Amino acid sequence: MPLLLLLGAGLAWLSSTVPLSQQSADFWALALGVPLGVWCVLGFGRALLYIGQQSAADGWDEARENDVFCKTRQGRRTQQLLGASLYTALRKPGDKPAAQLDSLLNGAVALEARPVGKGETPLRHTHFPGDREDPEHLLLGVLKQVLGDFAPILAQLPDSNPLALSLEIESGLPEGVLRRVWQEAWRLSGIRQSTAPVEGSGLAAVDCWLDQRIDDQALLLVVALHLAPEQPEGTAEVAVGLLFGNLLTQSTLAPMAYLHRPEQERAPTDAALLYAVRQALAWVPLPAESIEQVWRVGIHAQRRAALSTVSADVALPARPNQGCCNFDDLLGHPGQAAPWVAIAAAAQNIEHGAGPQFIFSGGAVADGLWNTVLMPVSPLSE
Repeated sequence: MPLLLLLGAGLAWLSSTVPLSQQSADFWALALGVPLGVWCVLGFGRALLYIGQQSAADGWDEARENDVFCKTRQGRRTQQLLGASLYTALRKPGDKPAAQLDSLLNGAVALEARPVGKGETPLRHTHFPGDREDPEHLLLGVLKQVLGDFAPILAQLPDSNPLALSLEIESGLPEGVLRRVWQEAWRLSGIRQSTAPVEGSGLAAVDCWLDQRIDDQALLLVVALHLAPEQPEGTAEVAVGLLFGNLLTQSTLAPMAYLHRPEQERAPTDAALLYAVRQALAWVPLPAESIEQVWRVGIHAQRRAALSTVSADVALPARPNQGCCNFDDLLGHPGQAAPWVAIAAAAQNIEHGAGPQFIFSGGAVADGLWNTVLMPVSPLSE
């Protein structure tokens, strides 16, 4: 401002032939008024520019805040768990699910080396009780048991209620035999709803469902089996079924637990696993100290050290029979059914009064471990 006034007075004096002492009031009004006016215009323009920039910044901040809020809400979506069925070598014919659960929580080891034939090397493998000479009949019997557990639940819904199906059967049997046995088991179950297949498998399918079908009227039925593997060493035969519903659209059936969004590590490293575990807890949100039981299943031997390190970093239970159950040590690797086995066992544990459950599940080392939280139903939401 002083510079503009000085410049204006200097220009007026240079352009005038009259001495400064004899200048009129108009001269001084012009000499000082014009710079002052210019300064006011420039100041007003600068103020307008600042207000515009600030408004734009505020708009970006608000848009970013809304985007973060929407993405956080999307990340914290959950699915109702409406039913769970689990059969392993620990569940003898006629046993209730509670007996099998007690065996798992108490660390009952069924994975022991057993002879498979005269002169053959013993195998560490657990399998269903029954006739091993007719695997097709064995498969039909197991499927009938799993579907039979869901028939009374689905009978409470209209025949027209949509039912999405994720069928994950890993077996040495031919594909044609699997398809025929499944169709026969479904017919014998008496379930009236028709099914439509779901794209994807494992927890990736759940992650996709939460993004794309959270307002869908359909229920999601998962049936997973690991039966008669071609390489049985260190494996477990399992059969598991899970029925999920959308919180926004399903109110007929009472949920037994809530499955929160699963989070997969982005690389097989300790840092990536730690980030995924913290993110899985953040989706609830829940402090790690609130977790009562941890389930580990389908974990490759190379990743066990990483699990121990990460569990210690976030204060998750990590000792066998002290809030941590390692399914692989007790029964063997359940193949593609790994995440579903842990979810079913955790759900049954919640059904018997346990608190929040955390699940580590995996497969091949390159695939990355999945992490997810299963929560009890809040009394306020019942």
